[in-house]
Amino acid sequence: MRIGLLTEGGYPYATGEARLWCDRLVRGLPQHEFELYALSRSAEQERTRIPLPEHVTRVRTAALWAPADDGRTYSRRERRRFADCFKELVHGICAAAPEAFATGLYGLADLAREQGGLYAALRSESAVRALEAACRAPGASRSVQAAQVTDLLRFVDELEAMLRPLSLDWYEENARGEGLGAVDVCHAAAGGVAALPGLLAKRFFGVPLLVTEYGVQLRAHYLTHFGAGEGEEPRPAVRALLGAFHLRLASEIYARADFLTPGNAHARRWQERCGATRDRLRTVHPGMEADRFATVGEAADRGDPDTLVWAGRVEPAKDLIALLHAFAEVRRAEPRARLRIFTTAADPGYLADCRSLAAQLFPDEAADCVTVGENPVAFEEIGGPEAPSAAEAYGAGRIVVLSSVIEGFPVTLAEAMLCGRATVSTDVGAVREVIGGTGLVVPPRNPRALAEACLSLLGDTERAERLGAAARARALELFTVEQNITAFQEIYLRLLAKGSERPDGGVPFARPPEARVPGHWTSPTWAKPAPDPTSEAAV
Repeated sequence: MRIGLLTEGGYPYATGEARLWCDRLVRGLPQHEFELYALSRSAEQERTRIPLPEHVTRVRTAALWAPADDGRTYSRRERRRFADCFKELVHGICAAAPEAFATGLYGLADLAREQGGLYAALRSESAVRALEAACRAPGASRSVQAAQVTDLLRFVDELEAMLRPLSLDWYEENARGEGLGAVDVCHAAAGGVAALPGLLAKRFFGVPLLVTEYGVQLRAHYLTHFGAGEGEEPRPAVRALLGAFHLRLASEIYARADFLTPGNAHARRWQERCGATRDRLRTVHPGMEADRFATVGEAADRGDPDTLVWAGRVEPAKDLIALLHAFAEVRRAEPRARLRIFTTAADPGYLADCRSLAAQLFPDEAADCVTVGENPVAFEEIGGPEAPSAAEAYGAGRIVVLSSVIEGFPVTLAEAMLCGRATVSTDVGAVREVIGGTGLVVPPRNPRALAEACLSLLGDTERAERLGAAARARALELFTVEQNITAFQEIYLRLLAKGSERPDGGVPFARPPEARVPGHWTSPTWAKPAPDPTSEAAV
């Protein structure tokens, strides 16, 4: 089976989202051929690519960050055709008209396929004027109607980058049988722009489209600030236009995809609200390498009973400020309690604020007048001398805390469960689904509730051990690499079993793999046909 894997800002680069699970998926299915089609977000990202296995037969990349002017100019008839399609697209964006959006999107895709790239056309004055007319038309939102020229120019610039997959040469099958039009299944590792090439391959060639979302791209857009400069927030009109585009694109992807695999129920609810039907949905949890945590998870030592552990990236969404205030209440009730914060990465400014608050709330303590003081809150890095690995970080205490106010799938929580640790978490994202009754859940932004939950486990060692054992059993059942790979193998076969939607009526596996290898396999060049006895040459 040939799988076209579509990514944006991740695999096969060394940094970015979805890199780990894509690599595990590819390496876990060596019986299939994979072709990678990657959209990159920066020049730095493209410099480092991870080693790929032999069954990855092709890697194509395209940059969303660099200008893509191919010098293509359109004739008068082509410009008129572009204007008609672009008007439909922006009308669908500004007036919340899904049908017009789809008509315009596929019209532009057909034009780019027949006549070449859209770079110059999308940045032309006619495109800006069409956008302005759509913003001023009846039915447009108040924020969009207030758009100024600078807002229109900025949105057109963003739109050209997001629609760049329409102009790529990834779709047509070449002489070697390569191209998205020749694969058996297109698998998008994310929604949004990453799935756009698969949407076009389905339209042009009937290739089945599978979309996996561990973090919903539409939700990620709503949480992202599109500042025009350092510390500058975007104007309301630009936010409204970008939000409308991402919503229309997500709805079209969910409506056209053959199958959707959200990573959790939280993502699934977003997809259903945007039009996905339940018969095409299946939750597939992320897969983790359970062996990395087996030593800690199966050890008799359950960690220091007086230590709370937090691990992850230090940033405002993790709300460490609330955690430090909660720990201040814990210390008043349990003077022996300690908090160890292990960082994988950090927002420098926010980390400095957290260190400063910890120093104010917990002055260094000393046993006597000659002993050096020590703070009960420690900031450490995973990979340092105290915690060379994530497993050893979780193993430092008996209770792991998650204090986030924004969370998709809580990876650190699942890793703590694999280590057999009891958990105290805020009720955000997919936390309640992951925990499943094996830990304590409290409201976000509530330090008192967080402190009371931690104290209840610090004061009941047996309960903490029971919850930790149950958490490890649940994680081994739901969150391993093996269950993830098995699920996708079944889904690939299910998509092929549905039958072909290709315009030419072709069926999967109709062409053997050797048909894509140059040369004559059935009739070698050195083999001469036997003479016909009835011919004149044989007489």
